[in-house]
Amino acid sequence: MQTPDHAATPVHSTAAPAERMAQLRSAMRAQHIDACIVPSADPHLSEYLPARWQGREWLSGFTGSVGTLVVTQDFAGVWTDGRYWEQAETELAGSGIVLKKIPSGASVLYIDWLGETMQSGQTVAVDGAVLGLANARLLQQALGAQVTLRTDTDLLQAVWPQRPAMPAAPVVEHAAAYPALSRIEKLAALRASMAVHGASHHVISTLDDIAWLFNLRGADVSYNPVFLAHALVGPERATLFVADGKLPAALRATLESQGVDVAAYDRAGAMLAALPDSTTLLLDPRRMTFGTRQAVPESVRVVEAINPTTLAKSRKTDSEAAHVRAAMEQDGAALCEFFSWLDSTLADPQRAPLTEIGVDEHLTACRARRAHFVSPSFGTIAGFNAHGAIMHYHAHAGSEATIEGDGLLLIDSGGQYLGGTTDITRVVPVGTITAEHRRDFTLVLRSMIALSRAQFPRGVKSPMLDAIARAPLWAEGIDFGHGTGHGVGFFLNVHEGPQSISQSAMPEPQTAMEIGMITSIEPGIYRPGQWGIRIENLVLNVPAVPAGTTQFGEFLRFETLTLCPIDTRCVERSLLRDDEAAWLNDYHATVRARLAPHLAALADAPALAWLEQRTGAI
Repeated sequence: MQTPDHAATPVHSTAAPAERMAQLRSAMRAQHIDACIVPSADPHLSEYLPARWQGREWLSGFTGSVGTLVVTQDFAGVWTDGRYWEQAETELAGSGIVLKKIPSGASVLYIDWLGETMQSGQTVAVDGAVLGLANARLLQQALGAQVTLRTDTDLLQAVWPQRPAMPAAPVVEHAAAYPALSRIEKLAALRASMAVHGASHHVISTLDDIAWLFNLRGADVSYNPVFLAHALVGPERATLFVADGKLPAALRATLESQGVDVAAYDRAGAMLAALPDSTTLLLDPRRMTFGTRQAVPESVRVVEAINPTTLAKSRKTDSEAAHVRAAMEQDGAALCEFFSWLDSTLADPQRAPLTEIGVDEHLTACRARRAHFVSPSFGTIAGFNAHGAIMHYHAHAGSEATIEGDGLLLIDSGGQYLGGTTDITRVVPVGTITAEHRRDFTLVLRSMIALSRAQFPRGVKSPMLDAIARAPLWAEGIDFGHGTGHGVGFFLNVHEGPQSISQSAMPEPQTAMEIGMITSIEPGIYRPGQWGIRIENLVLNVPAVPAGTTQFGEFLRFETLTLCPIDTRCVERSLLRDDEAAWLNDYHATVRARLAPHLAALADAPALAWLEQRTGAI
């Protein structure tokens, strides 16, 4: 499969943000627009955006993946959450754009600001093609009848010279050995779910849902093996809307023989508009844009509910879980090779300087040598000392840190394999570390262990588990500004729902924890200007052992999937209870048993010796 080319189309130009803002304000005046909203979104509400829709980044210079830019004639602000505050303060400095801090990425405080700021008779504009339907409704409510909301214009087209084109990577089959169900079986299950809602048709715009449903993959979005498409599923046939030339002729013929018609990407709106009056259409208002919803005729009956595919793909089958375990072994072997190299490099007084970018490059090269590796699953975060305290830090040439002296190096990385998606964070000592380093590391480790060992009722709402991880930190007056865990796809998006272990998430019915879900556990401590510590494993929901069902119902537990030593050089043993130390020793014994055969088969003696050393009992 083609690997995404992350540098193929540069988003930035040489113009400064102030110049771009002046151009935008000129275009606003020409169209009598008083405020312009530029969300971080595309027509599919993706987390990682094709370059064409990275307008908020291009205008403001803020590169974080979450944020909303609002511009008036005398104000410009970016609303983003605590993961990006330090980064935004640096990147927005001198631009005239204000950082507006919000409690979480899902916050809509910019809508509240507009509702309070805009005056009767004024006009707010946003491209409806990329505005989430749920947010559009909140925006309409906040602005009221006295402020006009325009969704029919894309001001970026007027001010963005050489705007990147639509991505053109080919669409391919997800190799038949990996999906547990064929696309015919998945479509049948989806239609059964549609019938429960009384729906004859269902429209899907989220790219991972579409890729999962049709057992297809692509490379249109960095790090996520998806492709730009919409889908409309009817009672007998489905239509996949994808750009011409992206589907090989043989694959297109196979799809059509299996009840999937192929139409041009830009025909989705017209086909929705042509739905007969007898249609009952199922759609997910949180996973659809306002523009797509506007295409549906008023005569069509609409049922709003979560996409059934979102629930289905979150519950990995036994065979998919087996593939993920195999991918974790490949990933763990790559990590052993990398960390063995890192330790020996840091110990060499004659070595060439090693930077955070060099760490990223070497780690990616180690993964690329493993079987069935496709690409990184997100941009590697390699942050030394103060950079580790920036939760979503990304090193850039010229500002990256050199790994030298004393401190902590945080590395958050992941890989896309044909059999699964990985995401792991480890922290390693550099030079001499302090008692304060070890204390913070051990507290984070205790938090991770606390949730990893949890047993909980099946169906418990995932946000309710967040406090289990935070309790050891709260007891010391410490907290962290991000969720404890997110869902992870099966060779799909590294962030997926519906489950989210986060204090800022609502405990809604669809967040219920079910067998087969894969979720991260990643508590942290961040001391701005000093260091950051995060320890992250992926876990799988499995029946509790020995007795999954009691008189109080069915219980689940977590199976830890990630296989990589946790650096015990950073542990203060006196702060660990004996049962916590036993968990860590058992985990390391499992890591050693699962990874040693892979390293022995490759005759990788340094990595094998490193594994033996780093998995010793404490």
